Amino acid sequence: MKALALVFVVAAAFVTGCATNAPLPPKAVALNDEGAKALAADDLEHAEAQIALALEYNPRFTEAWVNLGLVELRRGRLDAAERDFRKAEELNPDLPAPFQALGLLEERRGRLDKAEERYRDALRVDPGFGPARVNLGRLLFGRQAFEEAREQFLRLTQVAPSVVEGWTGLCEALMRLGRTHEADEILDDAREKLGERPQLVLLVARRLLRQGEVEAALAALAPITRESNDDMAAAAWAWTAVANAEKGDAHAARDAADRALRLDPQNRVASYARKATNQKKD
Repeated sequence: MKALALVFVVAAAFVTGCATNAPLPPKAVALNDEGAKALAADDLEHAEAQIALALEYNPRFTEAWVNLGLVELRRGRLDAAERDFRKAEELNPDLPAPFQALGLLEERRGRLDKAEERYRDALRVDPGFGPARVNLGRLLFGRQAFEEAREQFLRLTQVAPSVVEGWTGLCEALMRLGRTHEADEILDDAREKLGERPQLVLLVARRLLRQGEVEAALAALAPITRESNDDMAAAAWAWTAVANAEKGDAHAARDAADRALRLDPQNRVASYARKATNQKKD
């Protein structure tokens, strides 16, 4: 069974620190950092309170305006988010984070061409800004510009080698280009550098499936299905469905696909596996 490629996760980049030009009160920096942590944990009320206080200390705190906009974006208040992102861009157009945030906003509005432009703007400011490179590569991959996506992910592995999405994206793009042997070499290199990250183990399991080693693939996937991260667990369950379909166990394949879809209703691999096995008898 041929299944669709793993979907990449949006990189949001909550902004900590104080790259703003003017010196900032230490309390403002601390409040913004706490707000960014709360935002990453999806605690929006706490995030808003902390970031708003940081802006009381200094209304020209660029990173805090970005984070406040990300709170609004998470709530679905798109016009308010744009207002905050534009304020951040106006205060300091030499930071990549406002452009990256505007890219996320354009994606939410469904304007993917505009989102690409904003991510490229962020990279013109700072070619090493990982979240913008991840998202640009993801959008290029999504519109099947695989060679351009490969170039972006390759650059990401060079400027930010600890970012696993660079390695996984590079492998995905190479596989779509039919350069499977190169993808396998990149995967082994990534595992040597980063260890057995769940994202890399998923690619190992897929390689085992290509090689016909279904039981080994299932064994590799099993620990990831217990991940607390819903995206990773959903992906692992989806490929577990593919593996069980390969071994002819339609019941197990449907069960695994259903588990994946409960975690991620948009998971294309799980949807494909569920549809392919739906009519089969146990």
